[in-house]
Amino acid sequence: MSRKTTTIPPDYFEQKYRADIDPWRFRSSDYEREKYRATIEALARPRYGRGLEVGCSIGVLTGLLAQRCDTLLAIDASSTAIAAARETQPPNVTLAVATLPQDFPPGEFDLIVLSEVLYYFDRDDLHRVAELCANALRPDGEVILCHWLGETDYPLTGTAASDQFAGAVAVRLPVRAIVRDAAYRLERLSAH
Repeated sequence: MSRKTTTIPPDYFEQKYRADIDPWRFRSSDYEREKYRATIEALARPRYGRGLEVGCSIGVLTGLLAQRCDTLLAIDASSTAIAAARETQPPNVTLAVATLPQDFPPGEFDLIVLSEVLYYFDRDDLHRVAELCANALRPDGEVILCHWLGETDYPLTGTAASDQFAGAVAVRLPVRAIVRDAAYRLERLSAH
């Protein structure tokens, strides 16, 4: 399988969601359900002031994260996915169409979650996203990464994307806890 060499463009996702509002079976897959449960369990604190979810899709994980955040900003490159997510979210969630790295939201966050998104970036864009996340994270905040480890034609593998992100933020977020590393890698990054 040949690997793409540039960041996957937003229209790839828009076309996917227009063809099937749940193309990766986020609502019905046992894999996704277990991964969401593990992701919530990986959170170090019971509550966060302001959270950011990058690549929120149709909002399945968003609804779970919202229960742990006072406010949650959930972003995705697909306007179709965001419209579907709006149908199910509680009032503490703000949804927005955004393409990273160029549309990174302003402000600081206590929690930043990047689940199944980093391997869509090429190395340069991933490095920029990592820097933006590190700059936006409050000193006591944490970053959660979760990525499938199977083979794809995306610019990066799940392992490579995870390792590159962690390496790019290691000075500011030196504590790296890999919670799971089979089928998918789930990890938490923090300053202490």
